[in-house]
Amino acid sequence: MTQESESIRSGPRTTDTVVGRFEQWARDAPDAFAVLSGQADITYGELDARANRLAHHLLRAGLPAGATVAVAASRRADGVTAVLAALKAGGAYALVDPESPQVAHRQLQALGPFMLITRTADRARLDDGSGLPTICLDAEAETISAHPAHAPDTVPGPTAAVLLTGGARPRAVRVGQARLLAAYTSWAELGGFTPQDRHLITARPDVTAFAAGWTRALCSGGALALPRLGHWTRHEPRRRVEADEVTVVHTDPRDAYRLLGPLPGQEDLGRPEPGLRSLRLLTVTGDRLFVDEQAELHRRLPTGVRLLSVYATTEAAGCGTWLDLSRLPGPQDRPGRTCLLGTPFPGCRAEVRDGQIHLAPPDGGDTVPTGDHGRLRADGLLEYTGRARDRISAAHRTIDAHHAESVVREHPGVGSAIVRDVPGGPSGRRLVAYLALPPFGPPGRRPGLPDLAGLRAYLHGKLPDEEIPSGVVHLGSLPRTRSGREDREALPLPAHPARGGTASKFSRDAGGGLTGAGVLGCLAFFPGLLAFALTFILWPRSVDLTGVPGPWSTLFFLLYVFECMAFGAGVVFLLVGRRPMQAQGRPPRLTKAAHLAVVYLLASWWPQDNLYRLADKYDYPRQALLVYTFNIPLMIAAFVLAVYLTQPSRTDPSDSDDD
Repeated sequence: MTQESESIRSGPRTTDTVVGRFEQWARDAPDAFAVLSGQADITYGELDARANRLAHHLLRAGLPAGATVAVAASRRADGVTAVLAALKAGGAYALVDPESPQVAHRQLQALGPFMLITRTADRARLDDGSGLPTICLDAEAETISAHPAHAPDTVPGPTAAVLLTGGARPRAVRVGQARLLAAYTSWAELGGFTPQDRHLITARPDVTAFAAGWTRALCSGGALALPRLGHWTRHEPRRRVEADEVTVVHTDPRDAYRLLGPLPGQEDLGRPEPGLRSLRLLTVTGDRLFVDEQAELHRRLPTGVRLLSVYATTEAAGCGTWLDLSRLPGPQDRPGRTCLLGTPFPGCRAEVRDGQIHLAPPDGGDTVPTGDHGRLRADGLLEYTGRARDRISAAHRTIDAHHAESVVREHPGVGSAIVRDVPGGPSGRRLVAYLALPPFGPPGRRPGLPDLAGLRAYLHGKLPDEEIPSGVVHLGSLPRTRSGREDREALPLPAHPARGGTASKFSRDAGGGLTGAGVLGCLAFFPGLLAFALTFILWPRSVDLTGVPGPWSTLFFLLYVFECMAFGAGVVFLLVGRRPMQAQGRPPRLTKAAHLAVVYLLASWWPQDNLYRLADKYDYPRQALLVYTFNIPLMIAAFVLAVYLTQPSRTDPSDSDDD
């Protein structure tokens, strides 16, 4: 092992198929519950028969060996049946989310599946006009039920699942039969799953935590608790843990806070909740956890419950590294600044190459770069030190956002923090700290979130001056992506400080909306009034309404007033509109062009209409001059604005592969 490449390694894995493991349990314990839906629970025997019938239907529909079947079922139990059916028919499955049609369209485009399994109500929302062959489970229920209940005679294809990464541009990751089973075996060894376990996975169906995680229940003989609706509502996971006596919960940080927090109407006393007594294992994945955050979650669990912080990738089918604080050799010096990823899953391997973390899947495949930075500590634990894409380039140096955030969140009133650069400041960019309160406990018992002056005073001497934020935004909680990660691109853009230290009236507030629409109209009054007065000097005959009968004379007069006000709004927008448009985070040149286009669209009406009214309609040279002076630029301006509005704002530059 060299200095550039440090690694942690575990032993090899076995081979088989996950559907074979499920079928074995269906034979050995057909009456045991496989799915707990909150309404009609399904046994292993029933689920196996349903999947077999649907598998025959897929083959009758012409499913080729190894083809990908996209599953978009608003009823999660239908989705589980379709996943097993695709595997039994020798195909590969891919789960997409019908609750979010725009996301589902991008996912289907990335997958390019052979066919889609859904329901009639979802089909209309998912139809993109591509003619994708579709099986509607409700419309074809009678035909499906007529197929044999025994498994078809097929050979498992080389690919078992096609998993989807997060981000604005989802990427399809093909996972083979051996890897999917190895991921289950690795999880089962770590979690000690038994047939008595009842599993709850709070992730959406398309997220790797569920798309690969269902095996943890159905390959171990346990039961899989599913939501009544297509997704878990805010407090349903907590109530289902209590009602179904769930023993294992797989979740992300946001839902972990909800699970261990108080239900509505209950006071948060900071003690373990008695309703979670059936729980024995809680795994939290999807995002980093600082040591103090994991310790607080563990403190709120009943005695004896294991809490695992999991760092995983899609390429490894949801495996990676894990951390149990009880395994630490002793207290950490700076728990608020330390983010430990722990040790690899059984069969996995973690390496640090030139400061970047690489993970290998549990079936012995090649390592995959995660895009994250880390270091291997002397005690053998992997420590997270930031994401490569979150680093900020400013003033000829690179700012480590993770380091700055870890220092900020040590403030006694701060629970979580994100530091990022936004448009503004003398150099065109400035640092802003987004702060949220700790997730547990009434705010009155804590100092509260600091204002800008308080935060800067606290950070003085702890961070270099150029790394201290020049803006602060207070949030109820930090936004998160579908997979549970903190979503930097969804953060609201703060107001830009104007000269003299006051906020620009046309900047965006913390809620993300323009605050200056009314002010823009008021300020436009004065240049608009000036334009109206100049009309009588420059084009006196253009506003002559002598002989025009009412009410048309009044309507035309109001038209002239609106034209002048539009001109005034254009003048004001020319002076103050550029900065809030820059805050949208779109390309600078496009932003400049769109800014000028808006100005032209507003301001050109005043001279244009006055000149048109004075031009003889048979004066073709003048008419052509006016058309090419005003109308053609108006079309160009509208086109530029259309491009600006359809251009994505600052999106994630790379698809994330984290679970």
